[in-house]
Amino acid sequence: MIVILRILYAAIFAVMIAVTAWAATQENILKIPPVVLNDAWFKATLFDAYFAFLSFYLWVCYREKTNLWRIFWFFAIVFLGNIAMSVYVLIALHRLKPGDGAAQLFARP
Repeated sequence: MIVILRILYAAIFAVMIAVTAWAATQENILKIPPVVLNDAWFKATLFDAYFAFLSFYLWVCYREKTNLWRIFWFFAIVFLGNIAMSVYVLIALHRLKPGDGAAQLFARP
């Protein structure tokens, strides 16, 4: 299971880096047309994404022992989204001891 999770989150990281780099070469994020910003589904998607970020961040707060790391990961998740989230999970997976399973991944270290 852990190997599958490592592959999955490495793939998420790689795809998000690739898609973000591609998008950056196509259009300036600060020049998104107002028609897009005013679209109801665009707003709903943003709410959906940021509530998912908040849900993930609550797990980060549970796992992290210091407020400094909690603050760091808050800003990383808010600004980098799934890139930061995949890095966090990959770090957590890397820190598991041989033989640990998913239960240890979700527990406090």
